[in-house]
Amino acid sequence: MEIDSGNTAWVMTSAALVLLMTPGLAFFYGGMTRAKSVLNMMMMSFVSMAVVGVLWALYAYSLAFSDGGALNSVIGGLGDWGLVGLENQVDDGLPTLVFVAFQATFAILTTALISGAIADRAKFGAWVVFTVIWVTVVYAPLAHWVWGGGWIGEMGALDFAGGTVVHINAGAAALALALVLGKRKGWPRDPMRPHNLPFVLLGAGLLWFGWFGFNAGSELAADTVSGVAFINTLVCTAAAAFGWIAVEKLRHGASTTLGIASGVVAGLVAITPACAFVTPIGAIVIGLVAGVLCAFAVSLKYKLGYDDSLDVVGVHLVGGVIGALMIGLVATTAVNDGGADGLLAGGGLSLLGKQAVGVVASIIYSFVVSYIIGKLIDVTMGFRISEEDEVAGVDSTSHAETAYDFGSIHAGGAAGGIAAASSADSAPTKVEA
Repeated sequence: MEIDSGNTAWVMTSAALVLLMTPGLAFFYGGMTRAKSVLNMMMMSFVSMAVVGVLWALYAYSLAFSDGGALNSVIGGLGDWGLVGLENQVDDGLPTLVFVAFQATFAILTTALISGAIADRAKFGAWVVFTVIWVTVVYAPLAHWVWGGGWIGEMGALDFAGGTVVHINAGAAALALALVLGKRKGWPRDPMRPHNLPFVLLGAGLLWFGWFGFNAGSELAADTVSGVAFINTLVCTAAAAFGWIAVEKLRHGASTTLGIASGVVAGLVAITPACAFVTPIGAIVIGLVAGVLCAFAVSLKYKLGYDDSLDVVGVHLVGGVIGALMIGLVATTAVNDGGADGLLAGGGLSLLGKQAVGVVASIIYSFVVSYIIGKLIDVTMGFRISEEDEVAGVDSTSHAETAYDFGSIHAGGAAGGIAAASSADSAPTKVEA
């Protein structure tokens, strides 16, 4: 089959955009941690790129997207192990290896998302082992259920770009690991504020930028449906960001930079499954609902007592559920005849029911299996660093380096005085370590 160069170029560009989201996530998460943990937090994202990228080529892509024979409803096979024989294969004008690369970036990001729930207290080596097992027995099967010919997709549930596969999956796994590792020392008594809000905003901006490839690229073509996904990614995110800071203003009297960055991510999460199935008005509604509800959901950890360090559950699990279920209400075939009509478009409750089944199945599978993996790692090699290392800071104890050298002031002469004055002017009055 002849290659469609335009569509191929768009999907390759989209894959690069999605890959950029993981470094963006590293900045987003890194800025939200304390100063003594920022490098570890960013390393957890970067090592996900290193580990998952290799595993995807070796066997995880095959498990997710190849034919599983008699077991195809639950898992793919190993027929595409090592991507052997795919070098010259073309499907609907798109080289298969371009699709492989595009999907690899999804698996990488999903794995990295989980790390935010266990900031400040996880052994780096244990995290690496977790990523290997988790991608194999959780991500690949769930991706197959939804996109690879498995039972959720065949049932008729809709997930255009990863509401269940990516965000609900990561959020449920994050909750499981937060329970396995337990609370940080001093939580919730001690304030554990973000140490670098400009990093958080930079990360949110990179995520929003990359998300256009995440959503519009999932059409695998540059056409009207990808255009719908593109505009919906813009307007839903904008509505969610506004909804979040409006809640902050009403509840606390001030709208914050952390709030608008979190609202951006909540909107991006919520529109992911729905982006190609709803109108822009529907996307705005989804965004407002997600921004408001996720702003309230992040406080659940204090009421329920689980230490989800960077609100992966409140944003990704809750936002993913909102987006997946809202499809059952506001989806319409007017924008994509490959979708279905939701309740408000005259489709009845059928689609909403299918969406609910997909949501519940994804939560249960990801949470239960992730909890088991986490427990097995914890009882064998230990998943949590020691209390002494946690107090000292996981950056120095696990990586033998720190992000900032606050104590280094070069003395001597006018140059030394200028350097010291500049350092004093620019340094925060109090850095939470």
